Amino acid sequence: MAVAYERIADELRTSIRAGRLKPGDRLPAETRLAERFGHSVPTVREALRALRDEGLIEKRHGIGTFVRRRRTVARRTNLRHQWEKDRAREPLERRAQTGATEYDTGLQVDDLVFHARYRTVAAGADLAGAFDVPEGTELLERSYRTRCAAESAPFSLVTSYLVRTMIAANPDLLDEAKEPWPGGSQSQLLSVGIEVDRVEERVTARPPAPEETAELELPPGTSVLVLRKLSYDTGDRVVGVSDTVLPGDRTELLFTTPLERW
Repeated sequence: MAVAYERIADELRTSIRAGRLKPGDRLPAETRLAERFGHSVPTVREALRALRDEGLIEKRHGIGTFVRRRRTVARRTNLRHQWEKDRAREPLERRAQTGATEYDTGLQVDDLVFHARYRTVAAGADLAGAFDVPEGTELLERSYRTRCAAESAPFSLVTSYLVRTMIAANPDLLDEAKEPWPGGSQSQLLSVGIEVDRVEERVTARPPAPEETAELELPPGTSVLVLRKLSYDTGDRVVGVSDTVLPGDRTELLFTTPLERW
């Protein structure tokens, strides 16, 4: 038999899912809810805590508790890499019309807000091993954040690395002001004569760090997916490494593997 707070949570949950309580609606004060359900304020708080953990409501300090607006879901498929390679050689005008985030979400360019930050860093043991270069090698670190214009949290936290000497022939690749680059990373690499031959991705899950919870605006208890992508050129050399932190509450990973016929 459900305990009191579960019955309260279930009734509020049903109202939210049925649309009687809409995204952005403010819930009554805890004391009003306690009167309505005939239970104590601590019991109501337990019910609200359960709904917050499910990502259905959010508490805004000093203001109240609100029905959480549904975030745009991103479906990340492994077919996106061939799509990006196919468009890398398209004319600039066509490349500028859409990007990987639009591919993942179905949104348009004007629906998005994009930010990039570049800096030069020295390769530590992990990245030196991934690139097969000496520790201390200069890398270009690129941090990307893209969000829906109607939302405040980014779709993911992306940190991408390139070996600086590998791309220095094109000074535009060292300039964050050139972002967003039409055609993405494969088009950038093509500008210095590098063709990506294959992409390897490894995905793990873990609890988020506090700063990740804050930036991604994660509901309590939500895990993140951590994706490391290695891009190899036609000479089997790693030419790009990226680490992406994806919110577990609004990311879908879809893997499609064509099989040869007998």
